[in-house]
Order: sequence, then structure tokens, then C-alpha cells
Amino acid sequence: MSRLGTLGARLYRGEVGYDFVAKRKIWYGISILITITAIVGLAVRGLNLGIEFKGGAVFTTPSTSVSVSKAQSYAEDASGHEAIVQKLGNGGLRIQVSELDQAQANKVNETLSDKMDIPAQKINAEIVGPSWGEQIATKAWTGLAVFMLLVVIYLAIAFEWRMAVAALIALIHDLTITIGVYALVGFEVTPGTVIGLLTILGYSLYDTVVVFDGLKEGSKDITKQTRYTYSEIANRSLNGTLVRSINTTVVALLPVAGLLFIGGGVLGAGMLNDISLSLFVGLAAGAYSSIFIATPLVADLKEREPQMKALKKRVLAKRAQAAAKGEQPDDSDEPDDGLHDDTATAGASGGVVGPRNRGRGRPSGSGKRR
Repeated sequence: MSRLGTLGARLYRGEVGYDFVAKRKIWYGISILITITAIVGLAVRGLNLGIEFKGGAVFTTPSTSVSVSKAQSYAEDASGHEAIVQKLGNGGLRIQVSELDQAQANKVNETLSDKMDIPAQKINAEIVGPSWGEQIATKAWTGLAVFMLLVVIYLAIAFEWRMAVAALIALIHDLTITIGVYALVGFEVTPGTVIGLLTILGYSLYDTVVVFDGLKEGSKDITKQTRYTYSEIANRSLNGTLVRSINTTVVALLPVAGLLFIGGGVLGAGMLNDISLSLFVGLAAGAYSSIFIATPLVADLKEREPQMKALKKRVLAKRAQAAAKGEQPDDSDEPDDGLHDDTATAGASGGVVGPRNRGRGRPSGSGKRR
């Protein structure tokens, strides 16, 4: 078995682990700082909305020897607005100028035809109205609201309302960070970006639900034992799915990174940036929130319940009593399930702890049977 596979098995059995839940205040602070940065970037710089949202004209030329920079200069001089020029695979150019009406678009078309020495009828000019982008945005927000509502209802029924609240906060966290990165980087927001934002919600929710499912199973009859607190069981469930979450995220990020850095960056296919940046940032933020935000939030909410407070007191009292006697806590009365094995937990220390000796070592003597 590979080292990663061995580590995953040991994490699942609770032989090793990191106490994510106990350090939740650190993760909350980091998330708040990132979120504030994203909101400030959004407020100060705003989003670079594409032509579909602002309206304008798109000019597509046949194959030409005119450079991208010269075509951009021609379009901006003729329109008085900023132009975005992209090289197409057939050698032509796609020139996008926002906030143009029909008369202005005709003027730009004539200028491009004259400066680039291309017949005007061979330049495909398309006028895009802002109402089309507004319809897309409205439908996207409506779809997002419906999705969030259905997620909350499903999680509240399948698990409990605390998990639904934690998952909702994690999703909002991911969306805010992704939108903030678009504002800070200045990438154009297009319908492809909207599709990417809606897509990342499913990825973000997947890892969270996997951890919640393990937590639901592990916390059955939790008040009937005195070995673990709810936070410790939540941390064990998180560690048990950690390697799978990392593997899933890495496998999903690799092709998206190829689109963003190689397709959009090296090869210059700028249109790939619309969707690839939202997917890349959203997938990374979703993996982070499922590990560092969603599960610790559930633990915080559950630990406020009177039953969980009473359980924590009993667990700590039992440990203190055992420590005073210099003994390990007696777990013989604990239920025998997947969480209550003969290995030490990734508890408050978060360190590597081996199996406890239950007196099952090799017997003394020569080893010969008489």
C-alpha cells in the first residue's frame, strides 16, 4: 500500500490525526480576514462586467496580419471606450467594445475596415444589448436562491438543522471569496463565469456532506458513553475523510489549472479564463471550507446543547479521575462501533498516538507448549 493510502487508513482508524476542531478559532479568523479582503476588493474595484452585462458590440475579422495591440488601439480611438481584443484560431481577431449603440458600432466598423485594410462586409459586427445580460444574471440569482433553499431543506431533513446552517455558511463563504478574487484580479465576468460559480457549489457541498454523513453515524448514542466529546467525534470524522477530500480536490483542480494557466495564460485563449478562474478558486475554497469551516461550525453549535455540555463534563471528569490515579480511562463499558476502537483518538493534542496496550502482548516464557 502507498504511503498516502497507509496514512488514509490510519486517519480513518483514529491512530493519527490533527485536531482541526480544537483550533477552529484560528480557521475562523483566517476565513474572516480572507472574506473581508474579498469584500473590500469588490467594493473598491468592483467587477469587470463583460459585454453581455453592459451592452456593446463584438467585431469578428477574418485572418489578418494586424497585431492585437494595433487592433485594440484602432477600436479604442474610434469608439472612445476600452476594447478587448483576442486572437482567434483561424488568424482572425475578436474585438469587443462595451457600451456602444448601433451608430457608434457602424463608425467603429468603418474605422477597422479602413485601418486594417479589410472589406467592411467581411467584418462580422454583432450588437449585444445589456438586457440580455441582466436576464442571465436574474435567472442565475434565482437559481442560486432556489439551490440554497433546497440544500438547507435537504440537510435539515437528512441530518439536522445545525448541519444545514453550517453548510449554508460554507457555501456563502466560497461564493464571496470567488467573487472577491474576480474583483481583485480584474478578470472579465461573463455568462461563463456565472456557470462556473453555480458549478462550484456542488463540489463544495460534496465534501461537506461526506464529513457530515460520517459525523452522523459516529455520534449515534453519543450520550451513552463517556469516552469522547462531540467535538472530538467531529474531529475523528473529519480526519477519517481527510485524504479522500484532498484526493478529490486535487484531481478536480488539475484539469481546471490546465485550462487557466496553460490554456488562458500560455496559449492566450482568454475566453477560457471566464469559467476556469471561478472553478479553480471555488474548488480550492470549497475544500478549505469543508475542512476548516463547516465541521467546526457544527461542533460549535452542538456543544451549546445542554446534553452535549453535560457529556463534556462527564468525559473531562472521567479523564481527570483516571489521571489522578495514574491510569487510562476504563472504556470497557463503551459501545463497540467504528469510533470506539482500541486506538487512541486524535483528541485535544492532535498528535500521533498509538494503540493502547490492553494486556494482549506476548506471554512470557519459552514459547513452547507443554
